[in-house]
Amino acid sequence: MKAQMQLDVAVDELFANISLYAYPEGEGTGEAEIGFAFDEAAREISITFKDRGIPFNPLKSEEPDVTLSAEKRKIGGLGIFVVKKTMDSMDYRYEDGCNILTVKKHI
Repeated sequence: MKAQMQLDVAVDELFANISLYAYPEGEGTGEAEIGFAFDEAAREISITFKDRGIPFNPLKSEEPDVTLSAEKRKIGGLGIFVVKKTMDSMDYRYEDGCNILTVKKHI
């Protein structure tokens, strides 16, 4: 159940970030593709997010200072931080005008 919840949070957070930030306001319709794969032998789930939005590598995003109280922290960045901490691996590349992010979780 823990892995399922972590995957749910990761998908929700990453898709929300694409929806909210990948496409500048007034720039038309945004698109995102989500792919899913399960390697039974490795017991590993892979989820890939692909969009044609603004290039953004979440692996290089600044981590929030979680030692500060919520009132003293800067807004933003906590969702990506949680995804980084709960997934077993993350891979980002920018290819053919697309952001491609793959997260993996062993179950």
